[in-house]
Amino acid sequence: MMLTIDSIPSPLRTLTRDGWLLFLTRFVRLFAYGSLSVVLVFYLISLGLSESQTGLLLTLTLVGDTVVSLYLTTRADRIGRRRMLVVGAILMAAAGLAFACTSNFLHLILAGTIGVISPSGNEVGPFLSIEQAALSHVVPARIRTEVFAWYTFAGSLATAIGALCGGAVTHALQKTVMRPVASYRAVVILYAALGVMLAFVFTRLSSAAEVTAPGEETASPSFLGISRSRHVVAKLASLFALDSFAGGFVVQSFAAYWFYLRFGVDPGTLGSIFFWANIFAGISSLLASRLASRFGLINTMVATHLPSNILLILVPLMPNLSSAVLVLLVRFSISQMDVPTRQSYRTSRSRGNNRRSTNDRCRH
Repeated sequence: MMLTIDSIPSPLRTLTRDGWLLFLTRFVRLFAYGSLSVVLVFYLISLGLSESQTGLLLTLTLVGDTVVSLYLTTRADRIGRRRMLVVGAILMAAAGLAFACTSNFLHLILAGTIGVISPSGNEVGPFLSIEQAALSHVVPARIRTEVFAWYTFAGSLATAIGALCGGAVTHALQKTVMRPVASYRAVVILYAALGVMLAFVFTRLSSAAEVTAPGEETASPSFLGISRSRHVVAKLASLFALDSFAGGFVVQSFAAYWFYLRFGVDPGTLGSIFFWANIFAGISSLLASRLASRFGLINTMVATHLPSNILLILVPLMPNLSSAVLVLLVRFSISQMDVPTRQSYRTSRSRGNNRRSTNDRCRH
């Protein structure tokens, strides 16, 4: 059946060519992250790293991603969003290639710290902040939450398909004469190849993706690009930092490895588990926009995030695989409802403060 304009969800019909390209880059990137997250810990253990070394490597990888992201995103509006996105994609491809070519612990640390690797299956690197900034310019405020919900859904769907493919590919390869470490390496190489593809797609963005709003490019100097929005950003950043700190204990790579250690689950089955988990997460992000329109952004964030974390606590307490997977899936069915709502809230507050700042400069 051919895709028609009527079959496209109404919030997405307003997207420009650049908007669709940003949805495509989101999908490609999260597919790569999802495929890698299922096998990454297995791959590192197969290379000869201990579990403590693997934990240290993934920690430093996330720290490095944070530093790289901060450096690139705070310069994106001055140097160029497309350029920063391409640089991020190149770092992603380089990290994947380095992980595929070496088993030296120090070299892996260097590659993971400087490059872009996602142990969690979720967003890392400079991409998300820059893409959201570009999307917010081309999306009307009245449908922004819905567009961000579909944007989140696209990422969850891509992560789900990536996890399924990553697990299935390694499971199929291991049924041949290929050693497990070689099957995991195939996924790592695919990750690097998708980084190259991502860089190419980013080059296709037009100048409309750059900063074009009057007054934004000439805003008064401020710390990390934050001026009148400093108070709002500080409060949101502290909440998100606490949330991310807790999430760091249960990144998807370690969750997959825990299922293997606890219940002996093979990579193929793990891919299926996290496929459905991320499908449910994507559906939850779509429901979030409807809940937010009725109950408000903040209420939706809080009311869904707390039970989600309680369900996560219950997963390791389950006595068997079936009950653990069931609780995990229920948890994922509400886990992403806070994502599009907080994206919309953050964008609306920041743009509102920046708009007032611009008006003040005009009056003076």
